[in-house]
Amino acid sequence: MANRRLAPASEQPAAFAFSSENADWAKGQIEKYPEGRQASAVIPLLWKAQEQNGGWLPQKAIEAVADELGMPHIRVLEVATFYTMFALEPVGKFWIQLCGTVPCDSCGARGLKDYLHHRLGAPGHVSADGNFSWLEVECLGACCNAPMAQINQDYYEDLTPDLLGKLMDDLAAGRPVKIGSQVGRTSSEPLGGADTLTDATLFDGSRVGAWRKRFEQKDEENEAGKAEAASSEQRAASDPKPARPDAGRAVGTSATDAPAQRAAAGETPVKAGDKVDAADRTESTAQPNKSAPAAPETIAKAEAAGAEAGTQSALPRNEPPPQPVNSGASADAPAPASAPHPSDPKKGN
Repeated sequence: MANRRLAPASEQPAAFAFSSENADWAKGQIEKYPEGRQASAVIPLLWKAQEQNGGWLPQKAIEAVADELGMPHIRVLEVATFYTMFALEPVGKFWIQLCGTVPCDSCGARGLKDYLHHRLGAPGHVSADGNFSWLEVECLGACCNAPMAQINQDYYEDLTPDLLGKLMDDLAAGRPVKIGSQVGRTSSEPLGGADTLTDATLFDGSRVGAWRKRFEQKDEENEAGKAEAASSEQRAASDPKPARPDAGRAVGTSATDAPAQRAAAGETPVKAGDKVDAADRTESTAQPNKSAPAAPETIAKAEAAGAEAGTQSALPRNEPPPQPVNSGASADAPAPASAPHPSDPKKGN
């Protein structure tokens, strides 16, 4: 990168002032910012001063912008020397800013730099005819089509030394030149042509039309279905079908244990009276008579059997248990008299 220095005093103009038209433009730029923030307009004003001065910024133009914005001169000088978009020395009619950062350097920018050295000399030097001067700058943002250079306000991409030489010859001769890629690349597509979205139906509208046609066919099918449903409803209203009251009900079947059916199946027929007698016997066996009280001997035997088996007695819970019979005593023997209590006076002594 070249050093960012002001032009020698011999090339500096004695004074600088905006033209009336540019002064009005500068006033409009300043009014875009709130009171106390006028310094935010420093870059637009410097750019307009450089354009008015023939493509480069003299010291007096930098100071005039600082006075217009109420900024110290050194503050505006810092901005002008930082950005390579501001030329601090006189430039040719066609100012070539060659990108020298990594993407462009990897793609051949050094060959372009050697070519400019050979044809024009050192950076910042203006050719004898006044047409060209050049400067190596930082990234210009067209890395996808590297290497590239900015000439005045336009970008020229995919350059080689031969293409750059032809471009400079055409510019000097006033012939029209192609802006952008010099190898026919469109925008930032891959080198050698596009390898995606190659199917024209993806972007020419025909595929969108095909989708629309499918939706229209779907709508037609829906309309046809609605018309058919409406006609079915009309037929049902004018010609109803006979009712079916048994529809959906369970189908009844005859008993499989009838005598005739059992005989046909090779089984022993059972008379209806026999089934009733058998049912009565089963019920009487399953349900004992709860009203008759159990005999004491039966209760005693049931409790003894339950104790031996370790299970509870099956005696009814709603009746008091009978008094056990004393072993070896008669059921008619009188109960023994209780012993007198010491506190009873009638039974003392």
